[in-house]
Amino acid sequence: MHSAHAPASILFLSHGGGPLPLLGDPGHAPLVQALQDMASRLPRPKAILVISAHWEEAAPTLTAAAAPELLYDYYGFPPESYAIRYPCPGAPALAQHLHAVLQGADLAPALNTQRGLDHGVFVPLKILYPQADIPCLQLSLLRSLDPLTHLRMGQALRNADLRDVLVIGSGFSFHNMRAFFSPDTPETRAMNLAFEAWLQDTCGNPALSPAQRRDRLQHWGQAPHARYCHPREEHLLPLHVCQALADTRAADVFSVPILGKQATMIRW
Repeated sequence: MHSAHAPASILFLSHGGGPLPLLGDPGHAPLVQALQDMASRLPRPKAILVISAHWEEAAPTLTAAAAPELLYDYYGFPPESYAIRYPCPGAPALAQHLHAVLQGADLAPALNTQRGLDHGVFVPLKILYPQADIPCLQLSLLRSLDPLTHLRMGQALRNADLRDVLVIGSGFSFHNMRAFFSPDTPETRAMNLAFEAWLQDTCGNPALSPAQRRDRLQHWGQAPHARYCHPREEHLLPLHVCQALADTRAADVFSVPILGKQATMIRW
């Protein structure tokens, strides 16, 4: 990224299952370690923008509260899961700026001062920046789940002033819920690994042009075992926004075992 207004860093995180990374779950220990390692290497941002898999709206929508609440958008977890705190400030001025940028790209964005930050935001951030002292805001996905529009959102954000802003796409590179609770077989493992390899190649292969990366992500359904890994694509689409915003090959692409599956983490 060569723009004077480029983000400090862009990450795509596979964020694990609900609040489990914060509850000492052994299946999430490698994820927690990976996030702590990432935090130690990142420059400290002045604000954090998160595109979470857990918020879909008709139009791209930004949280604009000055002191956002948390949204415990998960079910059936122990009581302490609903007492997690992450009292970070919001970033209303940045929300207004990004709203103007997205409006300039004819994406008809909206602002929301009521919605709290969901677990796709506060779970990874509580590991990355436990002090909760960096202003945070969230950008929604689109209910259409249209890959091209999410790529357009990322391209539009290239016109924003994101200096010293950390941009995080918070999703999960493998998100077949049934598979998480089924026995692993050589076949299911091969399907998981084939899609991960495709994703890592798409974002990290130096031989691909930015246009080729975007084209692959637009037609992600043609990737090996795409629909096995993503019966519904909301956990993949934060990656589309991040890759289009970065518009270059990833600096760091690696796998982490989460709940018995291989999942990808990316830094641009």
